[in-house]
Amino acid sequence: MRILVVDDERPLVDALYEILTKNNYLVDCFYNGEDGYQYALSGVYDVILLDIMLPGLNGLEVLKKLRGNGISTPVILLTAKSEIDDKVNGLDCGADDYLTKPFVTRELLARIRSAARRKDAFVLDEIVFGNLVLNKNTLVISNGRNEIKVSIKEYQILEMLMKNPDHVISKEQFVEKIWGYDFEGEYNIVEVYISFVRKKLKSINSDIRIKVVRNFGYKLERNDD
Repeated sequence: MRILVVDDERPLVDALYEILTKNNYLVDCFYNGEDGYQYALSGVYDVILLDIMLPGLNGLEVLKKLRGNGISTPVILLTAKSEIDDKVNGLDCGADDYLTKPFVTRELLARIRSAARRKDAFVLDEIVFGNLVLNKNTLVISNGRNEIKVSIKEYQILEMLMKNPDHVISKEQFVEKIWGYDFEGEYNIVEVYISFVRKKLKSINSDIRIKVVRNFGYKLERNDD
């Protein structure tokens, strides 16, 4: 599971990083709202831990923008604000949970597990973009007429692209999400699997193609040719 931590209290962030990595989570940390927001847009995270009082964009602004852009990643607000109105405001902005600082580690971990379960409960069996349908249970892609089975890695690449059709996903994001933070191979492994996926899309005559965005990464687009 991959977690994004956005908080400007560096000692707390360091502690959270240590706690979460010891519990086998992959963790990325940022100290301001703008950076946190940009990375959250990738959609690669399973849970986001978000402070409210942040430099630049505050946590509630980040949350509103994420929800406005269709990012449904579970968000747990971490904040020193403990008033009921503050909690209600945070939840109304789209937060999934709210934890007041200081907190107990066991409670934080339990809330992360709970948020991740809620996310899994709302994952549909199929993801659709254009005429392309990806079935998570059978690992089959189809266009309504033709279909072909994909490998686990091919499925994960398509899943990331189809869940974030308006965003460019970098090689680094693919590697960290699919192969893991500790992957020591070459990043051109992504190019290899993108090539595999493209061949399978072509084989079923899908109207969707994977576009290279030079110096940035990949995104999906409809092929109007």
